[in-house]
Amino acid sequence: MADQHDADRLTRDLDWNLLRSFVVMAQARSITDAAQQLNLTQPSVSTALKKLEDRLGKRLIDRAPGRYELTRAGTLLYREAVEIHGVVHRLSTLMRDMTDEVTGHVRIAVASHVVCPLFDQVLAAFHTRHPRATLSISVRGSSTALASVSARTASFAICLVHRRDPKIEYLRLYREFFGLFCGPPHPLFRREGLRQSDLAGHSAVSFETDSLHDALRSVTLLRAQCELNEQIIGTSSHLEEVRRMVIAGLGIGPLPLHVVARDVADGLLWRLPPYASPPAIDVHLAWNPKATLNRAETAFLEAMKDAIRSLPIDARTYGLGADDHCGSGR
Repeated sequence: MADQHDADRLTRDLDWNLLRSFVVMAQARSITDAAQQLNLTQPSVSTALKKLEDRLGKRLIDRAPGRYELTRAGTLLYREAVEIHGVVHRLSTLMRDMTDEVTGHVRIAVASHVVCPLFDQVLAAFHTRHPRATLSISVRGSSTALASVSARTASFAICLVHRRDPKIEYLRLYREFFGLFCGPPHPLFRREGLRQSDLAGHSAVSFETDSLHDALRSVTLLRAQCELNEQIIGTSSHLEEVRRMVIAGLGIGPLPLHVVARDVADGLLWRLPPYASPPAIDVHLAWNPKATLNRAETAFLEAMKDAIRSLPIDARTYGLGADDHCGSGR
């Protein structure tokens, strides 16, 4: 009971300003140095230290000519005082943020050319509901996007996922399907009645993640089945640049069916066999559960989760026409 009484008395009587001053003293080189940082006189700082030592019943700083060191008790108090200071500072920030309007900045790292109506709808609804919140969207390779989430330099990532990091949480946002395409300069452009064997030996362009050990493994297998030239003429981590190389005639390349539908209609791209059972690729929303999110980030994440969970994956699948649904393996 005595210990509890002493703890209650210390909680009631301890001056928080003394703790703040002690943090400065512990980081300083001397009482004189601490006094300069606190903008106080040296006797005032010495008095504050003695008062704190008397309240705690422990010597906190070992002072002697040429000596200024924390005692064991002082080291322990310094560690706890720094934590308390951080909590108080965080509390003031939270109080400033407690308004009726959600404010804050949301940083999203997005893989190249994410085309997802559901994502667009969430963006529109989020802005309508929280007009003072701001967003920035950076285009990065999928591995770089995930690394930025892990390092907490991005709030979220929307990208392909190959190996799952246990420190990151994932939710499948949508599914897309890839086909093989060529551009106007290519000898197979606009040729009807092509068979898969007609692609054998032709040069290819593709994504940097197009390998058996990365996110586009199924696309790699498709290229192998078509017996395209094993040497890839051009690669990029950005879909726009792969598209550019295909249209320029550098080689046959894989592209998401729904993303390039307009290009096919405009005569810029020509789809090549095989037409049935195109490779399916999942695009995920990823976030770091240990990151401290501001109110805008929290609201955006909840909006994304709600939108994803409100629709079955069929409603979040893009790129299959009526002729492609058969044998799609979903």
